[in-house]
Amino acid sequence: MQKVIVICGPTASGKTALSIELAKKIGGEVVSADSMQIYDEMSIGTAKPDAEEMQGIKHYLVGNIEPTRRYSVSDYKCDATKALEEIIEKNKTPIVVGGTGLYVNSLIYGIDYPEVETDLEYRKELEKLAEQKGLGYLYEEAKKIDPEAVKNISANDKKRIIRILEIYKETGKTKTQLEIESRKNGIPYDYKVFALNMPREILYERINRRVDIMLEKGLIEEVKQLYKKYGDELRTSVQGIGYKEVIDYLNGMYSKEEMIEKIKMETRRYAKRQLTWFRKIPNIIWIDGLGNVQDNVNLILKEAELNEN
Repeated sequence: MQKVIVICGPTASGKTALSIELAKKIGGEVVSADSMQIYDEMSIGTAKPDAEEMQGIKHYLVGNIEPTRRYSVSDYKCDATKALEEIIEKNKTPIVVGGTGLYVNSLIYGIDYPEVETDLEYRKELEKLAEQKGLGYLYEEAKKIDPEAVKNISANDKKRIIRILEIYKETGKTKTQLEIESRKNGIPYDYKVFALNMPREILYERINRRVDIMLEKGLIEEVKQLYKKYGDELRTSVQGIGYKEVIDYLNGMYSKEEMIEKIKMETRRYAKRQLTWFRKIPNIIWIDGLGNVQDNVNLILKEAELNEN
């Protein structure tokens, strides 16, 4: 069975650098598993690798979707599967790289996440309930219907809480049931999953520094240009960490210093959730993110039983 390497882990842990060194060594190509880097014209806030960082390694699903488009996990799985097939046809090894847990799971478990038509009236009804009774009320309702799905989301994740309730109303089945049914199709590849980690205080320092660099590179200007070009057409894409805080700052909700601290805090929280998510993957192999990159490449080659190109 064809091997596919997966390199995941929290934001700012060094996934890009490791994946490129591995690709150079084995003649591989990279398929991104990042729900923000998928968008075009959003480079600074997503820490998208530039041409220099890519070092000539072909990357798929980076900057190929317009920022106004809604892009689902089902869309990702479809596009990523095509990318994997294309790489394999060239007799190269695919390397899936990213920190979006839903994207990674859609591939390694063969999950087809349900595409359900949005009932706008029902959504308005749920949003009104959230306003009147608090989001905690909807969270508890979702927990009664699909406790397994609720385990994997934050009690403050309004979008996903509402989606769990919508799926159940439209299909009569829970999100978890639909995912289990979709796995029966089997998994076409032998996925070898690796994750980077490091002591939390060092990871948080790296996150804080990355946010400072994004601002130095012009994150605020990037957000201004996006809004100037697309205005209210921007929906999902600007909900990403960094973008929504800059928008709130530009709308006068808080000072620049408060915005910076909020981006750092939200990114650290996101990294914590990413680590929790990846720890649930069976047989995942953890790699020291502070280790020598070439040593880590050799570790992957050994564990995945791959040969150098």
